[in-house]
Amino acid sequence: MAAEELRRKNLQRNFFIGGFGLMVLLAGVFFLQRNRISMEKARSEELLLNILPEEVAEELKAKGSAEAVHIDQVTVLFTDFKGFTAMSETLSAQDLVRDLNECFSAFDHITAKYGIEKIKTIGDAYMAAGGLPTPNNTHATDVVLAALEMRDFIAEGKARKINTSLPYFEIRIGIHTGPVVAGIVGVKKFAYDIWGDTVNTASRMESSGEVGQVNISEATYALVKDEPGLAFTPRGKVQAKGKGEIEMYFAAREDEQIIS
Repeated sequence: MAAEELRRKNLQRNFFIGGFGLMVLLAGVFFLQRNRISMEKARSEELLLNILPEEVAEELKAKGSAEAVHIDQVTVLFTDFKGFTAMSETLSAQDLVRDLNECFSAFDHITAKYGIEKIKTIGDAYMAAGGLPTPNNTHATDVVLAALEMRDFIAEGKARKINTSLPYFEIRIGIHTGPVVAGIVGVKKFAYDIWGDTVNTASRMESSGEVGQVNISEATYALVKDEPGLAFTPRGKVQAKGKGEIEMYFAAREDEQIIS
């Protein structure tokens, strides 16, 4: 009788231990699954924010779409490398992409530093804009300062490449300020983009500029001309393809000598 009672108690204890162990196991599986889902969600959020501005991404998640908006004043920047096609013929594909990635990665860090939105890269061209998706009053100054840092980064790389007898990039940078329409296009590989004459004029600022210079329009100049630490060289009216003559200026820091 005592042996039977002991056996029954042992069974109850083993059943309790087994049940408790199963509960712990299930709880562990639950927490691991929840952590995995949280990590996947965080990864998805990070990828989305690499594609879209945070405000636009939040609207897209909340509504399933994002409305195109008109923004009255945005400062648009274009960069382009001189002789890129010729350089691509002297470098291997791997070296070319590595050098281009090094430059554009640096530009990404610079735009993030100044709160500027990278719009896209097109071949060897880089496009960014200040004052969107949330308008602000510092966009023109932010973009000019970012452009000067981009210019300096390329100049430093050029000096290093010359010292080692390697091909190097040279850059033109153009900036213009005006209204744009901003929004998302496409359903596959969708992208945040901007449209309007301001974008076209900014592109002309780049193509009408000179190597190693930050070429700005009169509209941008009007917003930054009194900014401490900056200096400007008037270029007068310069012919821009498809735009006629446009008043242009080279921007630099006060302690630099601008070559006109």
